[in-house]
Amino acid sequence: MSGKTYLHVDMDAFFASVEQRDHPEWKGKPVIVGGLPTERRSVVSTASYEARAFGVHSAMPTQRAYELCPNGIYVHGNMKHYSEVSSKIMEILSNYTPDIDQISIDEASLDLTGTQMLFGPSDDLARKIQAEILTETGLTVSCGLASTKYLAKLASEVNKPNGFFMIPEGDEEKFMLNLPLKKVWGIGGKTLERMNASGFFTTRDVHEKPIEVLKMVFGEAMGTFLFNVARGIEMESEKKKSHSLSNETTFPFDIKDIYAAETALMELSYSLMFRLLKEELCSRTVFVKIRFEDFSTVTVQETGEFITSGDMLFEKAKKLLEKKFSVEKGIRLLGVGVQNVEKGLEGNQGVLFDFGEKKKMALEKAVLKLKSKHPETKIQKARLFSKSHFSGEK
Repeated sequence: MSGKTYLHVDMDAFFASVEQRDHPEWKGKPVIVGGLPTERRSVVSTASYEARAFGVHSAMPTQRAYELCPNGIYVHGNMKHYSEVSSKIMEILSNYTPDIDQISIDEASLDLTGTQMLFGPSDDLARKIQAEILTETGLTVSCGLASTKYLAKLASEVNKPNGFFMIPEGDEEKFMLNLPLKKVWGIGGKTLERMNASGFFTTRDVHEKPIEVLKMVFGEAMGTFLFNVARGIEMESEKKKSHSLSNETTFPFDIKDIYAAETALMELSYSLMFRLLKEELCSRTVFVKIRFEDFSTVTVQETGEFITSGDMLFEKAKKLLEKKFSVEKGIRLLGVGVQNVEKGLEGNQGVLFDFGEKKKMALEKAVLKLKSKHPETKIQKARLFSKSHFSGEK
């Protein structure tokens, strides 16, 4: 590739794969991470590929998963442990480019533009990265190579698990025109039903319509998205956000339950807090990003005292979510982040009144240090892991 080159790295069934690695006796068996079938509001966070063969998928009620797969292995998640494993993989990726956009705990986009002089052809480098991650962590990842971040993401889904796919430069539109609508990242089940009802069954059907027609049928945001995606055009600006750190996840179907959205937000918040602690960063500004089922996107933020713990970050993010949440509009994507990050934690000393936040911060730093030295250590937060979490199907 002579122009921009992006590599998307996607960890395969991440939470379940970590559990299978840590418990060799579970290898080849259906593992469902989230909650137990006896827990009323429990939902599946991640299902191993063996479990998916039974029809189990993320965000499914665990009781339903048990009906489909009664012999499955059901376990609570261990977010702190998964964050540590994720950090190890991100460290490996950082050896090849400083321009890494960690999209979530189990996904990252790498800008490989210009690295060919150092590491050779990008497709060879992608396979080298896969092999190194497998050797160092015992886990597989799937990779996609393309001229845009969005297309690289789609390419990473083609040959999962442990797969690689490259979209040659100049073939972006051809690739999209041959991609089934249900495989287009961002089009969920309800959106697909709506498109089919309107006479759109393939990406070629979308490609044939002018943007004015698409906007009239699906609205401004979604119509523009569909027009661009059918042509292989980048969805969002390539400009990297400065002085910010964030985590986001796209749901396999629209979320309309506030409890489910908050559960996902909690997972994102704690993962983000451990990244802040690991990189010794702090911030006063929290923001929440929501993309609704009609593809409209809103961001709400608040600036206050320094964020000193995962509990504090989650509580602030939850209040921001509540400002925009509506049972009338399903959520497709949810993200949490911090802006205007500063190096060092000195700012936290300026908190006038301490209601236990310093103790929480000290505890989380201690856990992070312990986990770094002893990855096998199992330490869980009771509230966080007594409920299940969402993760996209990888």
